[in-house]
Amino acid sequence: MPIFNQSIRRKIVGIALGLIVLMLVTSILSMVMSSQVGILLDELTNRYIPAYGHLARANIRSLERSVALRRMVMMKMQAPSEEEAYAARLREFEEADRKIDDEAEAARTLINAIIDDSRTPSDNAGLARIETRIETALTELRQAMNEDHAKLLKQVDDKQMTEVRGTLEHLDTLRDQFNQRIDTIRADMLKQVFASTRTVIGRQHQAIVISAIVTVLAAIVGFAFALLVSSGITRPVRLLLAGTREVEAGRFDKTITVSTQDEIGELAAAFNRMTEQLRHNERIRETFGRYIDPKVVQGLIDRPEVAIDGERRVMTIMFCDMSGFTSMSEGMTPRGLVRVMNHYFTVMSGPIRGNRGIIDKYIGDAIMSYWGPPFIEEDEQALLAGIAATEMVDQVPALQKQLPDLLGIRAMPAPCDLRIGIATGEVLTGSIGSELMMSFTVMGDAVNLASRLEAVNKVYGTRILISQATADAIGARLELREIDHLAVAGQSAPQPIFEVMARAGALTGAQDSLRAHYAEALAAYRARRFDEARAAFNAALEAVPGDGPSRTMLGRIAQFEAKPPEEGWDGAWRLEQK
Repeated sequence: MPIFNQSIRRKIVGIALGLIVLMLVTSILSMVMSSQVGILLDELTNRYIPAYGHLARANIRSLERSVALRRMVMMKMQAPSEEEAYAARLREFEEADRKIDDEAEAARTLINAIIDDSRTPSDNAGLARIETRIETALTELRQAMNEDHAKLLKQVDDKQMTEVRGTLEHLDTLRDQFNQRIDTIRADMLKQVFASTRTVIGRQHQAIVISAIVTVLAAIVGFAFALLVSSGITRPVRLLLAGTREVEAGRFDKTITVSTQDEIGELAAAFNRMTEQLRHNERIRETFGRYIDPKVVQGLIDRPEVAIDGERRVMTIMFCDMSGFTSMSEGMTPRGLVRVMNHYFTVMSGPIRGNRGIIDKYIGDAIMSYWGPPFIEEDEQALLAGIAATEMVDQVPALQKQLPDLLGIRAMPAPCDLRIGIATGEVLTGSIGSELMMSFTVMGDAVNLASRLEAVNKVYGTRILISQATADAIGARLELREIDHLAVAGQSAPQPIFEVMARAGALTGAQDSLRAHYAEALAAYRARRFDEARAAFNAALEAVPGDGPSRTMLGRIAQFEAKPPEEGWDGAWRLEQK
């Protein structure tokens, strides 16, 4: 509809103007009908009722004339005759006679005015008959009385009292006849007054009813018009609100139908463009989420200053590597190698992301990931990293069975296993790189230590090694075993390193015996009681045959027996190579 293509301002002004027009129409109609009622009331008040009054006074004037006539006769009949009094009564008689004519003429004039007024409904035929009857009655009265008056005056002058009485009686009869005719005319005139009154009352009632109906219709039309226009405004607003809530909930597929060309229509079109851009950005985010962890992307969106300025935070770093990858990859086709690596990264990335870790990068067959603020709380990071490591190790047996099927061979050319190193410490987080390409990553001693611990697994034959800071943060929430005091390449001060054996309470009896014997052996080893240490390490191997750390430590004892450590030896082992 064209009305919906207008601006909101024009719609509101249109509603206001429409309501004003309806109000004006109602007011004008009420004024017209009130004026018509006023005209009828004016006619009733100034014509009908006065005309009736003139007829009533004509009766009175007739009586006054009769009284004046008798007084005049009385004055003439007295002895001696009072001529002055007679003349006064004669004047009264003539005045009363003239007033009868005046009252009758005034009544006729008003009746003719009613008949001539085309603005008001009236019984013109009935009024015309009344006017004619008044004229007839007056004419007939005048003709009859003029003769009797002249006769009466002559009889009075001649002192013919008997004849005077007869003439007076005849005059009274004529007067009564005239009064009766006037009374009949007045009765008919009263009917006309009542009819006019009913007309006025009816018109007034009609005006009230019509005004009420028009007012109600105007209100209904105005309300419908306002409702129609306002719905054209509020409906898109409600759609915008619903769309905004969808966007707030992260659903960007909501599209609003643009049904108007006003400001709200423009806003709806802008909203659709915004959601399209958000969908586009979400597709970009999903695409880059395969290259950059989505949590990092969201973190950079929420706090872009972190990427620019960098921050120092305590974080837990993990390095994961596949052992035997080099020999395994030598006999693979490029396509087979890509298939294997993609499957391997998919399987190993699941526990990391499942435990709220951030995958920083894939390096060859290695995975670098980290835990820490602002992505998780600081007191949870070490435990989550340890849990992720145990879950990754749990995936190794299934992975070893799946790889031959992926390559289409019966058995792998070389066994594969997993090595994980975890360290906790202060690192620098921020965007590192060139002007052309940058990467949000972490840097620091904890990163280097985690990388070294991953490699140290080869020395001890372990799968998961963690730093002392990580072990302190985990506490008793995982089953740990201290392996050695170690100074990795690049570090001068040795520190304890620990193996993550299992979740809390998940150790078998053999593993628990292994940990106890190994702790006893490690204490004897650091105290240079190598015979006692050898016996305890062997006891550990009896509990869990093939335990890598026990074998490594027995090899060191053999070296120390051939070449004892120097005086002041602190029981630590130092690695010169990475």
